[in-house]
Amino acid sequence: MSDAVGAFMRSAAVVPVVVIEDLRHAVPLARALLAGGVPVIEITLRSDAALSCIEAIAREVPEIQLAVGTVLNPAQLRAARDAGARLAISPGIDHALIDAAAQLDIPLLPGICTASELMLGLNAGLSHFKLFPASAVNALELAKAYAGPFPQARFCPTGGISLEAAPAYLAQPNILCIGASWLAAAGAIRGERWDEISAVARRSSQLRA
Repeated sequence: MSDAVGAFMRSAAVVPVVVIEDLRHAVPLARALLAGGVPVIEITLRSDAALSCIEAIAREVPEIQLAVGTVLNPAQLRAARDAGARLAISPGIDHALIDAAAQLDIPLLPGICTASELMLGLNAGLSHFKLFPASAVNALELAKAYAGPFPQARFCPTGGISLEAAPAYLAQPNILCIGASWLAAAGAIRGERWDEISAVARRSSQLRA
């Protein structure tokens, strides 16, 4: 499953981390991202509509790589997998999630921050991790520091990374992508400004050299 996670992370320089409150916005948002050259989306489980949005996108926009975010426990993991998510992303890491992902056959990108958490994941056979919360822990410098003792690890820093800071992150060899909410901002989604979202997506796709 590491291959699937790696392929997902290499598909886009910036993974849009989105909260969708209204089911009507799910499919147009996915299509707007695709139109802007971003073939991935992470729908977080932070709204009552999240699972319904995952179902709608999986059904109507199957060409987008659909991830579920903010997965905290095996029950959420199963529900998201059943709704159509093809990859799960968690803010943290524990054995229960790792075991559930293996049993449910869904790739998992767990969140880590410390060397101990990273070792837990590596010893469980994982090699790709969400580095969270990025801005709070200076994730760019952390990724540089981890490159020495953990050369096999690859990261997707997420949490507070601005558009201006993104190129420095993406220039770091062990960072494959970043996660960001500004790619599909909540206000743009609520306002149904799909052309604006496509334009930002197009700009983000050019950030990786």
